[in-house]
Amino acid sequence: MTDTRRLASSVALTAALFAISGCSSGVVRPAPPPAQASVDPTTPSPSTSASVAPEPAEPEVAVVDPVRAGDLDRTIAVAAVRHLAGVVGPREATGPAYRQAAGWVSRRLDRLGYDVVRQRVDVPAGESWGIAVPAGRSVNVVATPPGLEPGDPHLVVGAHLDTVPQAPGAEDNASGVGVLLAVAEAVAQRRTRLPVVLVAFGAEEPRGPSDTDHHYGSRRYVALMGPKERRALRAMVSLDRVGVGDRVPVGSATASDPVQRSLLAAARRAEVPVVADPEQRSSDHWSFVRNGLPAARLGSTPYVGYHSAADVPEVVSAEQLERVGRLVLEWLAPR
Repeated sequence: MTDTRRLASSVALTAALFAISGCSSGVVRPAPPPAQASVDPTTPSPSTSASVAPEPAEPEVAVVDPVRAGDLDRTIAVAAVRHLAGVVGPREATGPAYRQAAGWVSRRLDRLGYDVVRQRVDVPAGESWGIAVPAGRSVNVVATPPGLEPGDPHLVVGAHLDTVPQAPGAEDNASGVGVLLAVAEAVAQRRTRLPVVLVAFGAEEPRGPSDTDHHYGSRRYVALMGPKERRALRAMVSLDRVGVGDRVPVGSATASDPVQRSLLAAARRAEVPVVADPEQRSSDHWSFVRNGLPAARLGSTPYVGYHSAADVPEVVSAEQLERVGRLVLEWLAPR
């Protein structure tokens, strides 16, 4: 090949390379996208409708709101007091009225989506506030959030369901059960700092004069707790006589109690007036404390109708039920 032909060939090749790479005046530019790339794949053409599928939608993630003090519906607590004390009446732990009340509470908790079981509680014969009571069987109604395993950290909120034989038990303790049910409704579809187990205890009332003649239901609950469950329990709160007064007693069985302190702190956040009640052992929290488990009590304001036929729904204050319920929800709320 002659030099002239080589030069012409080189010029032609260079021009071709510039044309392929999109260069002009020595500036390199990206090649334009292929024509088919500008077609929206979600708008099929006659030639592509059989082979191009729309992008799958992103799955929706459920957002669960945290529970707050203001989520309490006090009408639930008020209605429970009226039903248990005004319709069912006295609920001695081994009698048919107690079984009726336990069934009613079980159904309420079941409808809220909890896994509900009844724990058998055998109780001896004895004397309850001056009246002879027979030996028999009571039950604890235990409501657990679905999926909770024994070793999962959790909290327990409880209230005794039974009464002494002569009392309709509005304040002692339909008030505690009423707040328990209002709390159960508030936390059923909301997020708490830890899962919450709710318990209506049987046979709390005395069947004799000593400490061992008391709190049969909560003693049974603690006895059935396995090692994993005991280690996983972060705190227990007993709701007992919570519908009288204008301040909420926060009871502790020991001189320095972290559960009591956490409840007092929650009361400050919720702006609920409280009074510390030291050396308080006369409720179901004592069954936990005496076994080395963290627990405290809400309630215990003195009132005229205590353990008598005068303990009727009119004794109970809706405002006080609301104070206690708000305090409990603030204590359960994520921080």
